[in-house]
Amino acid sequence: MEKIKNTAAKRNKIIYWITTALLCFGMLGSGIAQIIQSQDMIDLVVPLGYSSYFLTIIGVWKVLAVIALLSPGFKLIKEWAYAGLFFLLTGAIISHLASGHYEIKEIIGPVMQTVFLVTSWYFRPDTRKIIFVNQ
Repeated sequence: MEKIKNTAAKRNKIIYWITTALLCFGMLGSGIAQIIQSQDMIDLVVPLGYSSYFLTIIGVWKVLAVIALLSPGFKLIKEWAYAGLFFLLTGAIISHLASGHYEIKEIIGPVMQTVFLVTSWYFRPDTRKIIFVNQ
């Protein structure tokens, strides 16, 4: 029985780190591109009705969230980072769909990043969770 628990714990840790790495890689890359206001990012966001300065705001948030997720400790800040990225990514999906952008190339990025985000959050180890104790 102990061997099964160890195997499951090892599997969960692998899933956590793979999805967290994919999430952080995507968020860091797109965050930097948004901060420097690359033309690709401007072409993606302006047709949705957002100003180009919005890119700087969300780019900084993404980079800060990546730092929070990868840093040891700071459990509450990690939870805020997960929540913020969830709202950001689902907002991106809704913005594209509401603007009539139904092509897979426009929504696959935020959809896959949302999958990585939720999976990372679900499989995060206890050392990265806020655990409440009833007193």
